Parts: sequence; C-alpha cells; structure tokens
Amino acid sequence: MILGLQRATHATLQLLTAELVDLDLTPSEINALGNLADGRGRTVSELGRAIGTRPTTLTSVLDRLERRGHITRAARAGDRRSVLVELTPSGRAAAETIRRAIEGLEQRALAGLPPEALAGFHAVLRALAEL
Repeated sequence: MILGLQRATHATLQLLTAELVDLDLTPSEINALGNLADGRGRTVSELGRAIGTRPTTLTSVLDRLERRGHITRAARAGDRRSVLVELTPSGRAAAETIRRAIEGLEQRALAGLPPEALAGFHAVLRALAEL
C-alpha cells in the first residue's frame, strides 16, 4: 500500500506539473507553494515536514522560488536561528492557482467513490500521517 501511495503521489505531481505548465514550476516548487497556499508562513523545518523533505534539500527549492519573487525568507521573530517562509503577492497568486488545480484533480479522481470508501481512504491517510 505504501508503494502505491508513493506512486500516486508521483503521478499526481506529474499531472499537476503538466496542468500548471504555464507557471513554469518544478514538481518540488509546486509542492512547496501548494503547502503554503493557506497563506500561513512556516519555518523551513515545518515546510520540510509538510512536503516530506529535509530542510537542507528544501533550500534549493526555496532559493528558486525566492529568485522568482514567490516567497520571502526572514528570521522568525524571537528566534533568529529559525527562518520563516512566506508568500509574496505573486506567490499567493501561484499558490491559489495550484490550490484550485489540486482541488479539481481531487474531484476528478474521487468523484466515483462511495462515501464509505472515501472515509476509509481518509482514515488510512490519517494513520500514515501519524507515523
């Protein structure tokens, strides 16, 4: 089941990348902006946990997003060792486009499933996330 979930994640990011080709973002950049789409700033560590990568690996993704003007990074108030990642106006626009694409993909993928199957799916996701 875990391998299937990993394959589904990869396929989903590839579909989103193709659908969002006009944004000219990599799957990793789409993943990062998608996780910031709620508008809440996150530390690099928090964002890394959310997207499943180490902060050191995430740095190059954030460098590219910052160069493109989609995010800012600044020392977190009260903890200069902690870096807070926040969306800029162009980042919010891109993140909103990504959020809508994710919602559309989810609706298409899950449209034919009965409510009890969806409930089971959500239960599995929660269990895995709690590991």
